[in-house]
Amino acid sequence: MDAASAGEGRGATFSVMLPRTASVRADPALPDAGAPALPDMVALDGIRVLVVDDEPDARDLFSSVLAGRGAVVRNAGSVREALEILESWRPDVLLSDLMMPGQDGHALLREVRARTRADDGCMPAIALTAASTVAERSRALAAGFHMYILKPVDPGDLFAAVARLAGRTSPA
Repeated sequence: MDAASAGEGRGATFSVMLPRTASVRADPALPDAGAPALPDMVALDGIRVLVVDDEPDARDLFSSVLAGRGAVVRNAGSVREALEILESWRPDVLLSDLMMPGQDGHALLREVRARTRADDGCMPAIALTAASTVAERSRALAAGFHMYILKPVDPGDLFAAVARLAGRTSPA
């Protein structure tokens, strides 16, 4: 362990080094060259996913976890950015946080549905939120989201949801 400070009232930094054992990985959703494939995890090879979240850390986490399973991922930090991406790229699945400042995930889905031509079909969408109320879940599903996933997200649940909405089967 190491600790450092620039002086009183200026904060402190603490560094801790933890050993990593060969039998335990910090995050089973992330690829590891020496580890065997996880049979209970679905491959998302080639599935296009648009991740929309105003929190950069959440976007990066979802993107890296999905890309680690083979998905092609694009990120947006706002409804405006998502709509710009959708002008030239059609994902197989839309993964959107519900609670974003300004326009929220509900506004995004309304706009996506309004812009979608009938012959394009309905873009599958997953709502992500930390709000675990029955009312919020009902509101998201009534708005047109196909699935509702609570944060923090279990990677296996996320993989299965994306695969299912993209028309891929998942292991039982």
